[in-house]
Amino acid sequence: MSDKPNHPYPPIGLLIDGEWIYDRPALCDVENPSDESILGQVPKATAEDLQNALESSARGFEVWRRTPPTERAAIMRRAAGLVRERAADIAPIFTMELGKTLSESLAEIERSATFLDWDAEEIRRLYGRIVPTDPPIQQFVVREPIGPVAAFTPWNVPMSAPSRKISASLAAGCSVILKPAEETPATACLFAQCFLDAGLPKGVLNVVFGDPDEVSRTLVLSPITRLVTLTGSINVGKHLTRLAAETMKPVLMELGGHAPVLVDENVDPDSIAQLAVNWKYRMAGQFCSAPSRFLVHRSVYSDFVESLASKASKLVVGDGFAKDTQMGPVANRRRLDAMSGLVEDAVAHGARVVTGGQRVGNRGWFYAPTVLADVPLDARIMKEEPFGPLSPCAPVDSMDEALSISNSLDMGLAAFVFTNSMERADHLCRELQVGSVALNVFTSPGADAPFGGYRESGIGREGGPEMWNSYTVAKTIAERRVRV
Repeated sequence: MSDKPNHPYPPIGLLIDGEWIYDRPALCDVENPSDESILGQVPKATAEDLQNALESSARGFEVWRRTPPTERAAIMRRAAGLVRERAADIAPIFTMELGKTLSESLAEIERSATFLDWDAEEIRRLYGRIVPTDPPIQQFVVREPIGPVAAFTPWNVPMSAPSRKISASLAAGCSVILKPAEETPATACLFAQCFLDAGLPKGVLNVVFGDPDEVSRTLVLSPITRLVTLTGSINVGKHLTRLAAETMKPVLMELGGHAPVLVDENVDPDSIAQLAVNWKYRMAGQFCSAPSRFLVHRSVYSDFVESLASKASKLVVGDGFAKDTQMGPVANRRRLDAMSGLVEDAVAHGARVVTGGQRVGNRGWFYAPTVLADVPLDARIMKEEPFGPLSPCAPVDSMDEALSISNSLDMGLAAFVFTNSMERADHLCRELQVGSVALNVFTSPGADAPFGGYRESGIGREGGPEMWNSYTVAKTIAERRVRV
């Protein structure tokens, strides 16, 4: 039974200089992944629109960087309050666009508000420092906002990814031009409206849609923007980084990963399997810290695989509005095809499908929660991030072997370790080449801790006080304290 509300899908516009623009030609349709119906259309910004957004952002930056920190924090707190007040109205639109269950949509909306909460408080802790020097010279260091930010965000977390970037920009005193994903535009627009209604000065936040290459080149190559930040794929991250180098501007990149799960001997495989199912198949496995390679000690391997498959097979797959649905669809036909291709390749290499491995139904982009056993390391799924409801499992003879496999790829975003040996836990947490490690739990850093990757999984960190390293620049001021 579905509880789909009668919320009309809102029109999608461009937000430029504090005004929504709705009368542009359509760039593409927005599709509901649960039933393949067309929800609306995404407008395509003209070259003039993009230039206007840049000029607006430049003006907004001059206003916002001079706005007192307490006023900036107050506006951010008001925006967080509006996000929470409107959650019940935003969540259905969110679920229509992405297919997430309604509870998952509400959880992400709340998570988005927490970034604003924390960053609004962190404004008061953006400290400088005094450098000990010999008189009559005195040096001190201050941090200043880096300037207008070009922010690119993905379809899988259409509110929390924009929130991380908008929140950090505003806290630092920067303006920001947001380019959300075309697949989930209304969620981002409804989020942006919360800032306008909270009293954010015009020009401090602009939102644009358009041809991806044109938008990227225009925003990144412009001398107006001074930081480029992306949450997205490694290939897109490399492309934007190359563009940013043309104008010598820094980048903040949170890119793809392939999170290993290291399961040691002498653990309870059934309890770990339950934790794994709860975390892995949320959002249909379409999130960057989703576990995507299970490297399990041979002594518990069979029991773990059996338990994981049994629990995954019981998950209810369906429309995100249905009360009993536990996992919604993947985002689009491309993701459905990607799942099929990875499974077929794994089987061709000798893997076994323990459960799932096929599309569910013939309408909507539903794919069964899947567990693959005995997956060889040369299968594509052990080298490419699946970004979907696939759980490849492989046996190992030791945690040293699991560690070697984990670190063998050029990406390193997140990892998970389950062991009852604290000595082994300390060793693995130190040696895993990833940005975040979770020990005996599945979780991901929130607003108060840094999140980012090693090597090709990214540059810089979002969250925690470490965010200041990207959104501000350090200025050293030397004074000679004598009369002149």
